[in-house]
Amino acid sequence: MSKSSGKIHFNTRVPVREVMRRNPTTIGYEGTVARAAMLMCRDEVGSCIVLGPNNLPIGIVTEEDINCKVVAKDIKPGSVLAHDIMSTPLITINADKSVGDAAHMMIKHRVRRLPVVDDENRVIGIVTVRDILTVSTEINELMADLVEINRLEEVEVGLCSRCGQMSDDLRRIDNNLLCPSCREEELLQ
Repeated sequence: MSKSSGKIHFNTRVPVREVMRRNPTTIGYEGTVARAAMLMCRDEVGSCIVLGPNNLPIGIVTEEDINCKVVAKDIKPGSVLAHDIMSTPLITINADKSVGDAAHMMIKHRVRRLPVVDDENRVIGIVTVRDILTVSTEINELMADLVEINRLEEVEVGLCSRCGQMSDDLRRIDNNLLCPSCREEELLQ
C-alpha cells in the first residue's frame, strides 16, 4: 500500500488466472454469425472467440459486432461467416500477468474483454471488465476494513474518556479513548 497526493493505492499482483473464466466460448474460422450468436446465447456471454485453422485465436465476435455489422444492415446471420465480422487484431493476455496489467491493456486498447492465453498462445480463458470490477470491489472493501482497523489502533493524545486524565497514549476501545490504566481495567472486566 502506498500513499501519494492524499490517495491510498493498493498494489496487488493478483494473476489473471485467478479471476478469468475458464473454457470461454469459441467458434471455428468457418462458423457462421448465426452459430456464434447461438453459442453466445447458450453460454450466456457477450462474445465468442474466433479460432483459426490451427485452433489459435485470431479474433473475437461481440454482441456489438453482430448488431452493427449484421442486424443493423439487415443481413441474414446464417449467410455471414464469423471471421468476416470479427474484431481484430485480437488483444490477448497471458494468464500469469496481473489483474492490473489486464486493466491497463483494456484501457490502452479500448476493449472490454481479453482472451487469456498460455505460453503457446492457446486460449485458456477470458477476463472481462466485470471480472476486474468484481475483484477490485472486493479488494476495496478489504482495504476499507484494514484502514478502519488501523485507524482504531492509532495512538492519540488527550483526555481519557473514562478517568478524565491527560494521556499521550490514548487508544480507541469500543469508541472510547482510554489511557493505559483504563485499558488494563477494561481487559480485566
